[in-house]
Amino acid sequence: MLGLIAGAVDDRSARGIAAAVSRLVTAGELPVGARLPTVRDVARELGVSPTTVSEAWRSLTRAGAIQTRGRSGSFVTTPALPRQRLRYAQLGGLLQGVVRDFSTGVPDHDLLPNLTESLKRVGDARLTTSYLEGPVLPPLEAALRRRWPYQVEQLTVVDGALDALDRVTATVVRFGDHVLVENPAFPPVLDLLEAAGATVVGVPIDEHGMCPDALGEALKTYDPVAVFLQPRAHNPTGVSLTARRVSELADVLAAYPEVTIVEDDHAGDIATAPPVSLGTRLPDRTVHVAGFSKSHGPDLRLAALGGPAAVITAIADRRLLGPGWSSRLLQAVLLDLLTSADAIAQIAAARDVYAQRRAALLTALAAHGATAVSADGINLWLTVEDQQMAMLALAAHGIAVAPGAPFEVTPLGADHVRVTVGLIRDDFDSLAQILASAAGAPSRASGNRSRPHPRGWR
Repeated sequence: MLGLIAGAVDDRSARGIAAAVSRLVTAGELPVGARLPTVRDVARELGVSPTTVSEAWRSLTRAGAIQTRGRSGSFVTTPALPRQRLRYAQLGGLLQGVVRDFSTGVPDHDLLPNLTESLKRVGDARLTTSYLEGPVLPPLEAALRRRWPYQVEQLTVVDGALDALDRVTATVVRFGDHVLVENPAFPPVLDLLEAAGATVVGVPIDEHGMCPDALGEALKTYDPVAVFLQPRAHNPTGVSLTARRVSELADVLAAYPEVTIVEDDHAGDIATAPPVSLGTRLPDRTVHVAGFSKSHGPDLRLAALGGPAAVITAIADRRLLGPGWSSRLLQAVLLDLLTSADAIAQIAAARDVYAQRRAALLTALAAHGATAVSADGINLWLTVEDQQMAMLALAAHGIAVAPGAPFEVTPLGADHVRVTVGLIRDDFDSLAQILASAAGAPSRASGNRSRPHPRGWR
């Protein structure tokens, strides 16, 4: 086994050793349960220091590829993270006794378009005549291409935005690769990348999105394979890229042609910001995900995925060995919703309501001296003195929010909580008073006001 590992290593850095062992595990050449050689034996065989091999072993352990059992040694294991280690599992907040749960990040059900008429219209349709048909209904693909923010080479439909990001990750990211993300970032995306064995690097954001200078420095320092970002209604801050920022980021990325750009446009039609994409400048390297869960309904379980043919074809071909395609019945419902005047009007109304709710709570929080941002979408990012104390204080009022720590790639310099402001329908002032008090904000009398860009973003 020592010779097998040594023969697979062509890069004697910790990252290269970890990647080589990961490839052997994936290929089955190192089967589950196999005992690995000792750190010292591997170091001696490769002519590197034991510290380098130890770092590689730690990376493999964090990814769940191997398990260390003390003096018994290290063993190949199934690469699955325990649920309690997933960032996503930490978002539920303190749910006992909760009366108002603002931790979920889901849309208001009452603001989703009514599916009744759409289901009636497509209920008798015969949408599948062969298992070899294309994965996307042709009329839906045409409608999606009309909506796409740039001329895309190939499109497919998958089972939600996270399914899309999971499949893109499996296609473009390998164990030991560096991947750049926003800091803060959406926790399930961090879970996906870490489960794939990637080293995740956070890039600061400001009120216009990912910071170009910081992106350039990270590209130069880490040699990443991909950068993941949210072009609109960033979760958790609500920030959206401006056209100018898109151009600035594209200018930086143009010098790194091997880097794939992955965009998660999860908010879709409830975002007030206009659609933007780095694909307008770098279409051959941009994979864009258009989500419909927040705008048209989580139970549709649909998202569109578009980008270079090499990436999208690989994803579609791999799906043939699993689900094959996303339900064409649900695709037909989505097509109806995208083209129905009533549904379009309902979603436009929802977009306005969400905007009103964001503005109302931000105004009320400012009056109570709290620091928060909620630029777009359905979430609000509240700065607090102490995350756990804030959540305990809110739980005493029967309120649950999501902790900020799971969103952080690296510490932001201040604690935060995420509030699903899209679910707050009324009583904004009294709720803001409770939130501000839990956050440790100065009293109203201090005259302090909510700043638009919370401390700790950068």
